[in-house]
Order: sequence, then C-alpha cells, then structure tokens
Amino acid sequence: MEQQPCSERLEQLFEARDLASLAFDFAPVGIVVTENRVLRECNQRFCQMFGYAREELLDQLFAFLYPSQEEFQNLRTRGDKILGQGDPYWDERVMRRKNGALFWVRVRGHSFTPDTPLGRAVWSFADLSELRPYLPLTRREREVYSLLGEGQTSKEIARSLSLSYRTVEVHRARLLKKMGVNNTASLFSSLGDIGGDHVVRSDTP
Repeated sequence: MEQQPCSERLEQLFEARDLASLAFDFAPVGIVVTENRVLRECNQRFCQMFGYAREELLDQLFAFLYPSQEEFQNLRTRGDKILGQGDPYWDERVMRRKNGALFWVRVRGHSFTPDTPLGRAVWSFADLSELRPYLPLTRREREVYSLLGEGQTSKEIARSLSLSYRTVEVHRARLLKKMGVNNTASLFSSLGDIGGDHVVRSDTP
C-alpha cells in the first residue's frame, strides 16, 4: 500500500482521534515492534534514521542493521535479565544505515513476554550522530574504551574481557595513536562519552 503524504495522514489521524497511531507514526524517535528479533512494525522516524522504506524493513531479522553478524550475535541475550523482570532496558550501540554508514544509537526496550524477553518487545531508537560522531574503532577498541570510561584499570579490563594484560595495553595504545593523544584523559576529550555500563560489550553471553 502506498504511503500517504505526512500532512494528509496527520489530518486523518487527528480527525479520527486516533491519537495512539498519531503518537507512534510521528514520534521524534524511531519505534519498532519485534518478534524474536524480527521487525514486525516500525514508525516513520525509524525508516528515516536507517534510510529504508518501511516495506524493506518489515519481517526482516534485525541482523542486517548491525556492523557485523558477530555484533548481532553478541547482543542476543544482553538485557534478558532486566527485560525478564518486566523492567525497561537500554544501551548504546553502533548500527548501520542503508548506505553503509555506521552511527551510534541509544536503544531502549520493553518486553511484552518476560518469560521469553526477546519473544515480543517494543524498542525506541535515538540517533546520537550529532552528539557522538562515529569514529572507525574496532569492536574490541570500543569495548576497551567503554571500560576505561568506567574507571577500570588495564588489569581489570583484561579480566572483564578475558584478555591478557598485554593485549589490553596494545588496544589502549592503538586508541591513543588513532586519536593523536598522549593520555586517557585526552582520549576521552577526543572521543566523547561513549563509555559506561550501557555500552555493548563482547562479554555478553
């Protein structure tokens, strides 16, 4: 079915007092409903954010919106405990637009089926591009950076990521070199706040 112009649909929804549909369709953040990580419905902002037509997104597994299959799999059970308790969940992750561009997104979710948290859920997606431009870090570099942001030492990061201390130091040195800085404080100034408990890490089961 061909999508109606925004102004026409807006008027129709107001006249019909269908405010629930109005809020969903015109929300300032992307909203999707998923079933077992398959996208069943999405709003206009989500389509605009990722650069796809609605028809291209519906009934697709979410994997194609991630930088790699590996990162999609690493997120498979993240948040299950929180969603399973009926509580809202959020994190910040890197995702991929249709044109291949990678960008940071803040994701919030609520499960309709706590016994199987990813069975049926609703999610919001906020584009962080203007606040946090994507820089070409590897996934492991993002992980190390996020843990540095939590105040962890290289030894603690090594334990968190099941790496050797030397490997963590190599990743830290590469981060400093990429950003052209000499210390961690300057690194944070260069990259901005991409750390914290809610940045996706590979220690997810």
